[in-house]
Amino acid sequence: MVLILFLYAIVFIFSLLVLLGAIFTSKNRVGCRLPPSPIGLPIIGHMHLIDIVPYRSFHKLAIRYGPLIHLRLGSVPCIIVSSPELAKECLMTNELTFDSRPVTVAIDYLTYNSAGFAFTHFGTVWSFMKKVLMSELLGGQALKKHGHIRRDEIQNLVQLLLKKSIHGETVNVSEELMKLSNNIITQMMLGKKYSDSKERGEEVRSLVREVTEIFGQFNVSDSFGFLRNLDLQGFLKKSTDIRGRYDILLERIIKEREEVRRNKTTGKPTSDVGNNKEKDFLDILLDVSEDMNSEVKLNRDNVKAFLLAFSFFSKRGQHFEFLPFGTGRRGCPGIWLSLLVGPAVLAAMIQCLDWEVVSSDGSKEIDMTDRPGLTVPMANPILLDLHTRFDPFNLDM
Repeated sequence: MVLILFLYAIVFIFSLLVLLGAIFTSKNRVGCRLPPSPIGLPIIGHMHLIDIVPYRSFHKLAIRYGPLIHLRLGSVPCIIVSSPELAKECLMTNELTFDSRPVTVAIDYLTYNSAGFAFTHFGTVWSFMKKVLMSELLGGQALKKHGHIRRDEIQNLVQLLLKKSIHGETVNVSEELMKLSNNIITQMMLGKKYSDSKERGEEVRSLVREVTEIFGQFNVSDSFGFLRNLDLQGFLKKSTDIRGRYDILLERIIKEREEVRRNKTTGKPTSDVGNNKEKDFLDILLDVSEDMNSEVKLNRDNVKAFLLAFSFFSKRGQHFEFLPFGTGRRGCPGIWLSLLVGPAVLAAMIQCLDWEVVSSDGSKEIDMTDRPGLTVPMANPILLDLHTRFDPFNLDM
């Protein structure tokens, strides 16, 4: 008897949830025409249709339901756009309507409550940050000023690869390209590269990997408002650990620079860190934060979030089939730096070396399996054997 009553209770609760879901859905559709949508479930909506790497699921749904789909992930309504024409409508024609970015639990915590450029709300602060960024770091004159950094780091990479070729070493291409990117960006921003110290260099690369990974992972609490303060999957705990480690790193970097700036003012001897004739981007940020008459006041969290954001730079898009940097006002401002570095590195690697895939099963194909992350990274690094075909440095002599 108790079992029968229990079963009746389950059926009643399920029926009630279905009814409430139908009422909620119908209310949301009043006054607006929503795109096609798969059949959703009460409470969770369409979350059961989403894979651990979401774009795969979106692709399958687009094949079945078309290029514009309405989904509900928990309590969060979503529109999935899967065609170049509609992407242009959203990102250019109606750009101001779509200029905001969703802020997850991890993003909010790790960016000091969205204090940085990448995730802050579109408005006065964002516009000021972009103006500083483009004039001092990523604009035409700034990129020209830093040309020697790019040249030297690309040359160092080619020399390293040629030496590995001479000694018959397998190369982790993914790791070496990350080092190159980090070295260029940290020198542009901080006046110093951190790969010279093996321990600190690995610390920086590890933090970059962890931040980009957690930014791209799916957190159930982000889809249910009433669960936002509950750490069901441990995202807040992991974010706290990551933020604690990179906060120590950023504080150390900022305090070292502040000491150099104070010593310059008082005429005391200074270390090499930040003691160059020209100010780097960290100096510019500190100048703005200390300027009481600045158009926008940047606090210490803004400075840290700025530094963090450009530790993981991902064509300003006019071709909407391929938008790795986004487009419009919120497109990644690192596009021009990437277009300067990427082709030059690729050309040098192709001109100087022949490449051969290394795999345990003898396959000559690169494993393109991906994993969750901010930029959909590869699940496994690219391992290649290389053979010298042109040595401009005569390293084998």
